[in-house]
Amino acid sequence: MAARETQLYTKISKKLKDQITFPFLEALLAMGFPAHTAQKALAATGRRTVEEASEWLHFHYNDPSLDDPIPQEYALYLCPTGPLLEKLQEFWRESKRQCGKNRAHEIFPHVTLCDFFTCEDQKVEHLYEALKRAGDKILSSFPSTIPLSLHSSISYLGFFISDNSADVIREFAMSFATEASILADCIIKPCTKQLHLTLAHKFYPHHQKTLEQLAKSIDQIQSCQWTAALYSRDMRFVHYQTLRALFQYKPQNMDELMLTAGDYIFVDRTQQAEASEGWVIGISHRTGCRGFVPENYTERANESDTWVKHRTYTFSLAIGLDPKDSEHSTTMNSKFHHSLMTTKASKIQALKVLTHRRSLLVVRHGERVDQIFGKSWLQQCSTIDGKYYRPDMNFPSNLPERKNGLKNFENDPPLSSCGIFQSRLTGEALLNSGIKISYMYCSPALRCIQTAKHILEELKQDKSLKIRVEPGLFEWTKWEIGETLPALMTLDELTKANFNVDVDYRSEFPLSSLMPSESYDDYVKRCSMTVKQIVAACPGGVISIVSHGSALDSCTRPLLDLPPRDISDFAQLVRKIPSLGMCFCEEVEENKWQLNNPPVKTLTHGSNSAFNWRNWIQDS
Repeated sequence: MAARETQLYTKISKKLKDQITFPFLEALLAMGFPAHTAQKALAATGRRTVEEASEWLHFHYNDPSLDDPIPQEYALYLCPTGPLLEKLQEFWRESKRQCGKNRAHEIFPHVTLCDFFTCEDQKVEHLYEALKRAGDKILSSFPSTIPLSLHSSISYLGFFISDNSADVIREFAMSFATEASILADCIIKPCTKQLHLTLAHKFYPHHQKTLEQLAKSIDQIQSCQWTAALYSRDMRFVHYQTLRALFQYKPQNMDELMLTAGDYIFVDRTQQAEASEGWVIGISHRTGCRGFVPENYTERANESDTWVKHRTYTFSLAIGLDPKDSEHSTTMNSKFHHSLMTTKASKIQALKVLTHRRSLLVVRHGERVDQIFGKSWLQQCSTIDGKYYRPDMNFPSNLPERKNGLKNFENDPPLSSCGIFQSRLTGEALLNSGIKISYMYCSPALRCIQTAKHILEELKQDKSLKIRVEPGLFEWTKWEIGETLPALMTLDELTKANFNVDVDYRSEFPLSSLMPSESYDDYVKRCSMTVKQIVAACPGGVISIVSHGSALDSCTRPLLDLPPRDISDFAQLVRKIPSLGMCFCEEVEENKWQLNNPPVKTLTHGSNSAFNWRNWIQDS
C-alpha cells in the first residue's frame, strides 16, 4: 500500500473510531456509575450486557483496586468447534484420568494466534471491529481443508498445522494485529512460529506412550467450524494459582472471605506467611476483596476458568488429519522447537537434554508417635522388664529390633499408626497419579525410612527400588533433643527389619560428620551440598526425598537458585508443614528448576483425643 493510501486509510479508520457509540456505557453512566469504573466493568464482563456489568460493579463495591487503571490482558485463539472439539474434549478427559493433569489441561483446545497484549478499557470495542475486519479480509482465502499432523516428544504432544494452511492463518493474525494497532492503539505480536494445537505438555516421560495411543484414537477426519475467539484475563493474577470454592463459607472473622460454591479465588503461594495451617490468603474473583480462605473448602481450578470470551469470528470449513502422518515420528519437529534442530548433531543433543529431564519430590515423614503421646511416650509403652506393648491403637503394633532395645527409640521415634496410614495413603495417591519413582533417598531417621517404605509398597516398587539412606538429609541437629545426636539404626539393623535399603550406597556426608547443635548456616550448606550431589547422581526420572519438614525448604531453594531464608522465617514456615507435606520441582531446562504442583493433593484430617470409658460410668 502506498504511503498516501496508508495515510488516507488511517484517517478514515480514525474517523470511524471516533464515531463508534457505546450504548452500554451510556446506560451505566445513567445509573450513576463513574465512567472509568463503568468501562472497567464492561471490559471485565466481555461487554455482553448492561446487567452483567452493573452486577460486576455491585459485587466489586469494596474492591480496593476498583479505581486502579489496570487494563485486562487479551489474546486471540483459533478454536475448533463441532465433532472435532468433542473428540478433543474426550481426549482431555481421558488423558487426565489415565495420566493425571498436565499443562495442556489448564486451557481449552486452541491454536495460539498472538501473545497476550493489553488494551485500554475504553478502546476494547475497537478490538471487536479489528477482529471483524481481519476475518472479512481473509475469509475468501481461508483453506477449505486444514491438514493436521500428530507430533510427539518426551514433553510435548500435539497437532501441527501444515505450512500452506498455516501461512493463511498467520496472515489473518497479522491482519488483526495491524487493524488493532490502528483502531485500538494496541501493540500485538502475532505468532510467527509453527502453529500447533497442543494435546499434552509437561507430562511425565513414562506417560508418553499412553498419551500417543489416546491421540491416535481421534478420528482421522472430523468436520469442524474453526472460530477465532478473543479472550481476556486479569493480568494481576497471571502467576497466581486459581482455586474454586466447593462449598459455601460464612466468615467467622473480619479478615475472612465469604465463599459461595463456584467462586474463584486467586492465591499467591509465595505470600502465605501470615496464613495458619489449613488456610490460604486469596483474592476473590467475584468481589476483588482479599482475605483468609479455608483451603479444604476449595479445589484446584484451571487457569482459563476465569477468562472472559469477548467476541468470535467463525470460518466454515471441513477439517481433517493428514493420513500420511498417522504413523507419526516421536522426535521433535524442528520448526516448533526453534531452528536449532537443523543438523543431526543438534537433534541428538536436544533429545539427550529431554531424556535427562528430572523431577524432585520432597516429602515430609508421617505422624511420629511422640508427636501425639509426648516426650514420655516410651514410658507409656514399656513393661517393667523392658518389653514393648501397645497401650493405644495409635501406637504401632510392633517395633523393629535394634541395639540397646527400646532405649534407642526415645530420640529416634517410629511412626504412629496414623503416620503409617498417612504414608500408605500418600503412596496409593501417587500410584493413582501414574507417577513412578526412579530414585528414593531418605533421612536416616526411622520415621523417614518407615514413610519411604510404606510409600514404595503402595507404589508396588518396594521390591524393585532400594532406599538410599542419606545422612546429609537429617534434621537440623539444633532441633534435636540433647547434646549428642540420637542413636540411629544401622544399615544391618534396617535390613534385618525388612527395610529394602541400599547397603552399597555411600554418601558424601557420612553419619560421623553430623555435628550436634550445628548452626543454621552449616545446616543449609549441608542440605544444599547434599541435594546437588543427589541430583547430579540421577540422570533422569523422578527423584524422591523423604525427610523432615525443614527439607521442603532447604532442599529445594538451592535448585531454584534462591538464597536461604532468614532463620526466623524458616522456623515459622517449618512449623506449618503437615505430615506428608510435599514440594515438587521440575527441571525445565538443563540445571534450571522451577516449583510446580505436587502430583497428589494434600492430606487433611482432624484430631482425635483420648477417651476413657470409665469416666462415663455413673457411681452406683
